[in-house]
Amino acid sequence: MTDIAWSDGRWTHAPAALAEDGRDLVVTAVEGSDAWRVTAYGFVHDNEHALLAPFAVGTAVEVEFTAAFSAQFDQAGVFVRASAERWVKAGVEFADGRPQVGAVVTDVMSDWSLSPVPEWIDRRVLVRVSRGDDALTVRAGLAGAPLQLVRVLPFPAELAAEAGPFVCAPTRPGLAVRLHAWRVVEADGALH
Repeated sequence: MTDIAWSDGRWTHAPAALAEDGRDLVVTAVEGSDAWRVTAYGFVHDNEHALLAPFAVGTAVEVEFTAAFSAQFDQAGVFVRASAERWVKAGVEFADGRPQVGAVVTDVMSDWSLSPVPEWIDRRVLVRVSRGDDALTVRAGLAGAPLQLVRVLPFPAELAAEAGPFVCAPTRPGLAVRLHAWRVVEADGALH
């Protein structure tokens, strides 16, 4: 396990504010920040706040944060980016009045999957994305508890990619997310 320093990443789009508090990084999102491409809504949003570093095959990226969300589409988790048209965001999103674990997988157009996790509100959550030879495996859970499988998706080894924590606030100003950890670990060896 290797902790990544907050200063070792590069932002896709600068947040409204950043504050280091001990080992934590508090990220305040810009109102209207999001990542989405076309499907069902007809728009492209490409102004997420993702802090990225190189993401190698055979490794996993883990991000821990507190899911203190209250407005529609408040979100945080792990962002994996190969290009403007090929990326994944996986984590917790506040949708329809409750926190939901899920992922948006984008290959020219976005898709979206969610599952309610009401017990995660205001709790510390860990999201892990493992990179294998031909796939990403997404797992998530409360920090310190067993992780649940969220998604397996195709992602070719030859793609150069970066990954790290992200925060978005599509519908409101002032969302501040406390990030606790960003690290690289060995990729999960099995799906089950």
